[in-house]
Amino acid sequence: MKALPYQAKAIVGRREMVTLPELHLSLCCKIDTGARTSALHAEEIESFEEDGHMWVSFLTRSGGPHSPGHPMKLHLHDRRRVTSSNGHSEWRYVIRTPMQLGELEFPVELTLTDRRDMRHPMLLGRRAMRRLLVAPGTAFLHGEP
Repeated sequence: MKALPYQAKAIVGRREMVTLPELHLSLCCKIDTGARTSALHAEEIESFEEDGHMWVSFLTRSGGPHSPGHPMKLHLHDRRRVTSSNGHSEWRYVIRTPMQLGELEFPVELTLTDRRDMRHPMLLGRRAMRRLLVAPGTAFLHGEP
């Protein structure tokens, strides 16, 4: 067996609790090695310019479609074309924010999309997992929901 080209920072399960401190959110996140980009549930997404900078405002929910909405306003980091697992392609706004996973904290780029029909409000893709190993038979190795 070939050795890893890096030292793994942590092992994660198929689902983990994460905190987005800048957004004051703690939520259940699906770990998805099949997805390149990470995604956060967002509704009422609007971009606008203010003081010469691009911003995005949106409403997110951390506990399902009937949980209270959390209004957000953040700097717009990027806009990308994302193709979902069913082959549907769309342009999405991207935010960049710190993420805490257990003892780790690192910046993560999140595309904003409506995930109200999905089980988890956040999906962690490969770009955010560069130094993590995934144990798909486990869940919540870094804290219970």
